Amino acid sequence: MKIEKVLNNNIISSLDDKGRELVLMGKGLGFGRKAGEEVDESKVEKIFRLDSNTESKHFQEIIENMPIEHLRLTTEIIKYAYDIITTKLSRSIYVTLSDHINFAIDRFHKNQNMSNQLKTEIKKFYPLEYQIGLKSLEMIKSELGIELPEDEAASIAMHFVNAELDNTNMNQTMMITKMIQNCMNIVKYHFKIKLDEESEYYSRFVTHLKYLTYRLFTGTGYETHGEEDEELFEMITRKYADEYKCAKRIALFVDKELNFILPDEELMYLTIHIRKITYKKPT
Repeated sequence: MKIEKVLNNNIISSLDDKGRELVLMGKGLGFGRKAGEEVDESKVEKIFRLDSNTESKHFQEIIENMPIEHLRLTTEIIKYAYDIITTKLSRSIYVTLSDHINFAIDRFHKNQNMSNQLKTEIKKFYPLEYQIGLKSLEMIKSELGIELPEDEAASIAMHFVNAELDNTNMNQTMMITKMIQNCMNIVKYHFKIKLDEESEYYSRFVTHLKYLTYRLFTGTGYETHGEEDEELFEMITRKYADEYKCAKRIALFVDKELNFILPDEELMYLTIHIRKITYKKPT
């Protein structure tokens, strides 16, 4: 494996056997080295394989002047996340998270703390990702001796939510989170109840809304199964008439905000989810 470019004393780029660009990290890996020389593979700590050469170039620009300690922290945080999250993560997480953590540390040293206006919603809707955010703050404190504010845990969590959704950007992910909050508010106000945010049904409804709004924001499309579900739709909406009424209120909101009319099949799914999170067994 030959060196393509020396980014700094600790980071170089190379090519794999298919001509795809790699970024290699290791203490002293690039020190005194030149393009065209063989890579000292004994010093390689981490190999980054991005989804495209364009993304790899962007990653190189971000990390070229980044302390190796910050990049190591990023890789350790992502490694921890893989033990927590079962959903596949986009490789772009290495790009976005390393940039965010480096910038957050820089802001800390300049006493420029930033608040996250969606912290409450992020903590509520994405508990696993928020757990990763909190663990990230612990790791940063342990490795660098600095204590970032808890708002940063929410911001880090959003990078993982974004990586789970793959085709979104951060603005879309924030809009998805707001849509989930608005849909939950419709349910709460319709039934005039407080929802159990710790229940499994609540978590499942959040996941359903997340991927519903993701498909609408990204234009992924909507598959329906046609006439075979009409009988089931009629049965569900008759049996759970009030829940169906609430689902239609959500559909009106989606149409108003995103100019998309939800099909009957989606209204049926919403009705079932709403029934599960609002039903109280008689005592």
